[in-house]
Amino acid sequence: MMRSLTRRKALALVLASAACAKAPAPQQPPAPEPAVPPEVLAMYAATEDGGFHVAAIDPKYLTPRNIRQEVDYWTDAPPGSIVVDPWLRFLYLIQPGNRALRYGVAVGDEGRAFSGSAHIPYSRNWPSWRPTENMIMDQPETYGPLRAGLPGGPGNPLGARALYLHRGNKDTFYRIHGTMDPASIGQATSAGCIRLFNQDAIDLERRVRSGARVVVLEQHEAGRGTVPPGTLLPPPPQQIAPPAIAPGQIAGGTTAPGNRQI
Repeated sequence: MMRSLTRRKALALVLASAACAKAPAPQQPPAPEPAVPPEVLAMYAATEDGGFHVAAIDPKYLTPRNIRQEVDYWTDAPPGSIVVDPWLRFLYLIQPGNRALRYGVAVGDEGRAFSGSAHIPYSRNWPSWRPTENMIMDQPETYGPLRAGLPGGPGNPLGARALYLHRGNKDTFYRIHGTMDPASIGQATSAGCIRLFNQDAIDLERRVRSGARVVVLEQHEAGRGTVPPGTLLPPPPQQIAPPAIAPGQIAGGTTAPGNRQI
């Protein structure tokens, strides 16, 4: 009898302890992703251009650093000039009053290898593309079948627009162009020049005049213009080694003749 009472008391104590124990706090759901403003979605909505369909940009790529926006920018370059910062991956179209229209870009090896001044004599809508001989030699399985090139269109690596950079009368083979890979914007990539969302490439090409000056910054100049004169720049970013080109991935290359004057 005594043993039975002892067991019952022990069970009662256990139940009482369980009843008094603090219940675990309910887990909070993860914070929702910030909503992309409707005006930004409209800027990057699907559209028709030159007989081709330009797909809408997935909102997950429309981050504050990637979208087209007007920002403060201090430079001696005249309005209408372009400054490319391949290290911070921004392109600036200079506006009056220490302002610029900033575009997020992706930058390949070619983009980081080029620096200094150039000008834009012409552009092309939906340019064709072909791999260089070096690309064919390095990756014949990938680029050999494309030796004849690709016609312009949504599946072309140069995207909806290409702006051509020259020094004097010579083509630098450096391009500012659209892309068929919007996920690359804001990234350092393995190949290619300076690429933008197709919607941004179309917008930029509409604004740029023939002969516009372009300045491409060197690594030690990264961030130049983003702070007032006399303010120290942040340390230049370290170059990030981009991933290797996967088999079947198309990047870089050249464009066929027949460019359109702008």
